[in-house]
Amino acid sequence: MGHAHCCTVLFIVFLALQQAAGFWHFDVFPSNFTTQNKVPNNSTPPVLIVPGTAGNQLEAKIDKPSRVHWMCYKKTDDFFTLWIDLNMFMPIGINCWIDNIRIVYNRTTRKSSNSAGVSVRVPGFGQTYTVEFLDNHKLSGYFNNMVTHLVNMGYVRNEAVRAAPYDFRVAPNEQEEYFSRLKKLIEDMYEQYQQPLYILGHSMGSNYVLYFLYQQTQAWKDQYIKGFISLGAPWGGAVKTLRVLASGDNLGIPMVSNIKIREQQRMTTTNPWMLPFEEAWPADHVFISTPSFNYTRQDYQRFFKDIDFEDGWFMWEDTRNLTAGLPPPGVEMYCFYGVGLPTPVTYIYDDQFPNADPIDYVYADGDDTVDSLSLGLCKRWRGKQAQPVHVKEFRSMPHMEIVLNRKVINVVQSILEGRYGEEDSTLMN
Repeated sequence: MGHAHCCTVLFIVFLALQQAAGFWHFDVFPSNFTTQNKVPNNSTPPVLIVPGTAGNQLEAKIDKPSRVHWMCYKKTDDFFTLWIDLNMFMPIGINCWIDNIRIVYNRTTRKSSNSAGVSVRVPGFGQTYTVEFLDNHKLSGYFNNMVTHLVNMGYVRNEAVRAAPYDFRVAPNEQEEYFSRLKKLIEDMYEQYQQPLYILGHSMGSNYVLYFLYQQTQAWKDQYIKGFISLGAPWGGAVKTLRVLASGDNLGIPMVSNIKIREQQRMTTTNPWMLPFEEAWPADHVFISTPSFNYTRQDYQRFFKDIDFEDGWFMWEDTRNLTAGLPPPGVEMYCFYGVGLPTPVTYIYDDQFPNADPIDYVYADGDDTVDSLSLGLCKRWRGKQAQPVHVKEFRSMPHMEIVLNRKVINVVQSILEGRYGEEDSTLMN
């Protein structure tokens, strides 16, 4: 019975992740990169990966005063996998999972905390396994193709190529310990290899890296950072975040309603942080259209009130200026992103808003998740810093596939080997 139940759960999860891959930052298909035995190469610069939202594993240990359903665990003796937890895809499991993974926001202290009786930790800091696959069954591959390719180049896992996973539920303003560990990890890698390193960020992870670089002196960046490679960075936020906060997005997961998953999607401070920035959009652009009101970036306070999520307004106020004005990072920059795919930039609702799905969409250019206005904001750094800024657009490249695509990975290899030339990029000095 136990084996049959496990196989059933895994099959459901496989189908769910297959449909959901367009939003969550992972792929559900086995890696098509195989590891070859290569002699370690100490000549290429070390690489540090910073994943996107939901792009690394989380673990939890619980000793809760109560539980939301009698089938939920109230106490565990040790830590267990919280993200990705296979039980979350089952009808009752979703309630247990939401109660475990949610954060509690305090408007007075403007701080967030875990649910009562829940301890959450990020496993594998400095290692790659937690970003290569997001579950223990290796169904949800993420950076595995990239890391395997680097290993085939001569890199060694957890030495020359490492990862800096983080609690993606929490915005950078509450991540002081993480950034302290990140800085030390970079310095340790520099000391080990006696050369500066490349930081490789995907999606919101690149926004984290940008915030981190703003906190460092130019002298520190000159010594320790060889370059910053960003893949699909939503520099100006993402319009899709408004839809997620308003009516939820079940990502195609069977047996999970949009409204149910919305509970979890509202319980992070990173989602409000990723609302569209003023740097990317005109003040009069309508992101959410309803029969009674059209919401622009000037209407965020009313938006949060109307969707009955006023904590979201305070979360946004806490985070709105973390990368205000988007000054240049002060390191050599490689900004890669997808274009040429229809990407929603306006969600149209009927009078059931916010408790029903959009009935129509307005599309613009992008990578199917983030619009090109936001993705391309790195172009503004031209002439604003001493270090070069390289921008490359990949036609018809989806937001997730940019991490998995062999062509993109080969371009990353050319950077690491010092072969990235002007013929492959738009070079901005």
